[in-house]
Amino acid sequence: MINKDIRLGKGLGKIKFGLSMEEVEELIGEPEEIEESDEEDEFEHEAWNYWEDGYSLYFDKEDDYKLSCIETANREVQLWGERIFEMSKDQIVRLFADNDVTDIEEEDAETGETRVSFEKEMIDLYFDEDQLIAVNFGVFINDNLEVMWPEK
Repeated sequence: MINKDIRLGKGLGKIKFGLSMEEVEELIGEPEEIEESDEEDEFEHEAWNYWEDGYSLYFDKEDDYKLSCIETANREVQLWGERIFEMSKDQIVRLFADNDVTDIEEEDAETGETRVSFEKEMIDLYFDEDQLIAVNFGVFINDNLEVMWPEK
């Protein structure tokens, strides 16, 4: 379907943060399911789910429904040329360190999952035991909390 390289702050392959819903649909087709955010959600958004390919794309209302976040469980996804779903948590943390990303935060969820986050890089990695089960990454935000849209 698409190039599966995670580009931090920019998107996934040719799916770039900042694209409109129409642009995303032109690139990868209609989603299998569209979810609206609940009223209690912090941010009003629409999630486009491509279950077969293992992607969910998030469009925030605050950002005029531009693509701002991607969640994936696609095992073929790569980061810095490595297939991270085939790596252990320690190997992934080392991969980030090798790319000068060391500001790590780790939290165990009540559901038994572990979340490893690199806040500046806007990426969360979710593990069950030592197995990566999902990656959620978004557009960069600067120190003034302004969205840093990548160039088109």
